[in-house]
Amino acid sequence: MPLESVRKVADADFPTRWGHFRILGFEGEVVSPEPCREGTTAPPVRIEAGVALVMGDIHAEPPIVRIHSQCLTGDVFHSLRCDCRQQLELALAKITEAGTGILLYEQQEGRGIGLMAKLRAYELQDQGRDTVEANVELGYKADCRRFELPAEMLKLLGVHAVRLITNNPEKVEALESAGIAVTERISAEIEPEETFERYLRVKREKMGHLLDSLPVK
Repeated sequence: MPLESVRKVADADFPTRWGHFRILGFEGEVVSPEPCREGTTAPPVRIEAGVALVMGDIHAEPPIVRIHSQCLTGDVFHSLRCDCRQQLELALAKITEAGTGILLYEQQEGRGIGLMAKLRAYELQDQGRDTVEANVELGYKADCRRFELPAEMLKLLGVHAVRLITNNPEKVEALESAGIAVTERISAEIEPEETFERYLRVKREKMGHLLDSLPVK
């Protein structure tokens, strides 16, 4: 899925309760994207957008970086169906503690299937399916996300090596394939809640996420 014409479109001051950042907006054209859902045709070109929160000197050494996929239900409404909000706060806290780092925020709701499809998947999960089964039953791949845009954003920021906060090996592979060295993987594990322990087990058992502290059943 070629990503062309990635450009910075905004750069502004951004104070938060975690600390003081710059907020940068990026856009890129995706040419002939692979459709995520069976029986659909992807548009020949679409615009992808992402946001970078940048703190401190990100060039003195490989900065802490988190690639975070948008989760309206978790990030905004504090849902306890997933660990997204907790991971977002963990990353912001780690960046602030270090005094430098980058949070890359992508519009890939519901592992890339979109908000309404994600809510339909919730309905199926309420009927007993797990997150992967629900996506597949709706005709989607288990995970439709791609991570070319974050890699290009890092390059535009002049960053070619990172310490990546993630449990997802695919994010590490995507950055390294794009020429961004991952010098360290920092765990994004959080204390599981009863409401999303099954969600985490599916991530580990079916999607290969690195969740070493989750108890084995």
